[in-house]
Amino acid sequence: MAPYEAVYGRKCRTPLCWSEAGENLVLGRDVFQQAMEKIRMIRENMKTAQSKHKSYYDKRRTSLSFEEGDHVFMRVVPTTRIGRLLKSRKLTFRFIEPYQIIKKVGPVAYQIALPPLLSDLHNVFHVSQLIEYISDPSHVIEPDSIQLKGNLTFETLPLRIVDRSVKTLQGKEIALVKVI
Repeated sequence: MAPYEAVYGRKCRTPLCWSEAGENLVLGRDVFQQAMEKIRMIRENMKTAQSKHKSYYDKRRTSLSFEEGDHVFMRVVPTTRIGRLLKSRKLTFRFIEPYQIIKKVGPVAYQIALPPLLSDLHNVFHVSQLIEYISDPSHVIEPDSIQLKGNLTFETLPLRIVDRSVKTLQGKEIALVKVI
């Protein structure tokens, strides 16, 4: 008894068409050639699709490079924690203030002069996180004056209560208060 039969209790099947090895089914060259032809056709179609997608990407791609002393906008992403630091995440700006590039660290990495407010962030950014700043006074948006704590959090105080209501759910009363 073969080892496969001892373990699984049946004869081993060939990976080509999963027929029983002991059967009198004879697979000729033509079946093998048909399978290889289909595989070759699939590979050609994949290469064609890949080259088509690459050409679409290359047409729309613009390579960014900056020089020392240029000013750039920095993208606000959740991983940098800037969005949570400035305002609520839903209302934050997509790009913030123009920052000056100190030096080019690598082919796609730049060191930026960050203000003391963002001193906890690493000052080297990938080129995909930067956008060229074209000098225009209307682009600069002043951030809110926020008193930050040591752990980069801030406290907001309610200004006034606008509305009060009571909601009843399955015998429970829940007080709802709208605060500005």
